[in-house]
Amino acid sequence: MDDGDEARHRRIAREIRNEIESGRLRPGQKLPSTRALAEQFGVSVAPVNDAMAILEEEGLVISRPRSGRLVSDTATPGAPRPRRGRPQVIYVGGYAGSGKTELGRILARLSGWAMLDKDTLTRSVVDAALVQLGSTVSDRESSLYLDVVRPAEYECLAAAVRENVSCGVSVIATAPFIREFSSEAWFRRTAVELDTMGADLEVVWIRCQPDSMYSYITRRGAARDSGKLADWDTYVQGLDIAFEPPWQHKIVTNDPDSPPLREQAQALLKSLED
Repeated sequence: MDDGDEARHRRIAREIRNEIESGRLRPGQKLPSTRALAEQFGVSVAPVNDAMAILEEEGLVISRPRSGRLVSDTATPGAPRPRRGRPQVIYVGGYAGSGKTELGRILARLSGWAMLDKDTLTRSVVDAALVQLGSTVSDRESSLYLDVVRPAEYECLAAAVRENVSCGVSVIATAPFIREFSSEAWFRRTAVELDTMGADLEVVWIRCQPDSMYSYITRRGAARDSGKLADWDTYVQGLDIAFEPPWQHKIVTNDPDSPPLREQAQALLKSLED
């Protein structure tokens, strides 16, 4: 196996592992065939088979004669954890395709807390608004989106966070948060608001290399990503891969050589207890 094949098989294993541990692929669910996965990832069948071997060794995937590969019945993140006295709000930010939603889902499954993803909450309304206002669903760069639609989109997410916290429910909120996480003033306002409501703020930035982001974005095939994929090199040049928020935060990495997201999520939740 050459270096390229080795990197590809680890990337495939990581992406499928994330989908299993975030609950997108459920215990007993049949995986696509080797050839179908190879087509999805744009590789030969060899890296797919090597990736499956890793997942089978980890106990996440099993092979059965005539049934193909299935998600293992024991591939579950574990029982919900007890809730702390003060509600916790974990804001998870990162660039498109970095794995924010997967990390958020894993955190939610481990903790039993509410999972609030910006796109899940607002995508249908945002897409309809962009079309009605004369743009397209792939518009995420124009002044129409950035100055008119985006603020309303993020306020919907913030309102959902506040409503859960007011009910004593801890929250994981996932979105790019590019503007927000670049602003110390935003962090100060948010921390004060949550503290006034009796809740604690935790900030997580998920870091991912461009080739991993490209693989995930390509596979999910979302219309909102078409502009990025059409000129990927230019898009990547505008990213600060080494970015860190100007506030106390934790970095989670999501690359082929990184620890599994579940392990990093467990460590993050344990740190909140200390």
